[in-house]
Amino acid sequence: MADVLVIDSDEGSFGPLVPALNDAGHSVRVARTGAGGLVGSRTQRPDLVLLEGLLPDISGMEVCRSLKSDEATREACVIFLSSKNGDADRVSALELGADDYVAKPCSIREIVLRVNAVLRRAERHGGKGAVVGPLSIDRAAHRVFVHGRDIHVTALELRLLCALRDAGSRVQSRESLLRDVWGDERGMTTRTVDTHVKRLRKKLGPAAGYVRSVRGVGYGFDAPEAAKA
Repeated sequence: MADVLVIDSDEGSFGPLVPALNDAGHSVRVARTGAGGLVGSRTQRPDLVLLEGLLPDISGMEVCRSLKSDEATREACVIFLSSKNGDADRVSALELGADDYVAKPCSIREIVLRVNAVLRRAERHGGKGAVVGPLSIDRAAHRVFVHGRDIHVTALELRLLCALRDAGSRVQSRESLLRDVWGDERGMTTRTVDTHVKRLRKKLGPAAGYVRSVRGVGYGFDAPEAAKA
């Protein structure tokens, strides 16, 4: 059972959703404002936040930014529920660390399925950290270090790095990374993967070479021989 926090001011929207999530085995709380949602998330950290993009006080984007910048709540999964369906809004939400973006209107069943999928993915990727040469990945704390220096990465960049690291020497296609890291390929293209890999490499600096491009295929992770042993 997961603790799900719904941040939405529209009772017509979250009203039918709460019992559906309860039926799926989750405990559900509701906050009608962004500020109330932030207070509720810090009082009791949720496993997952269902976040409406349009709120009466502060924007959903600001709420997501606050959640992901606070050490107490950054590990909570976030799914946007928004009537805005433009690529720019979707990309902005994912850049801030959202795990999924669902455009309204959508069925209650689809939302429940996406909640379950994101929670499964988070559980699968929630193992212990790893040290690879100068690169250290602390998944639980959502931190990445290179030569001991803390590298700020978004939640999405961390999932991408962990997905590459977990696959070992196996090269992953852009399509498989879209599915495993982003969770839903709709509205996304393989260029999305290329853009995020480029940004991740820039942040990794001296450890950027661990992320290997394979022309016409995708990406792999090359660890030093000492780390592979």
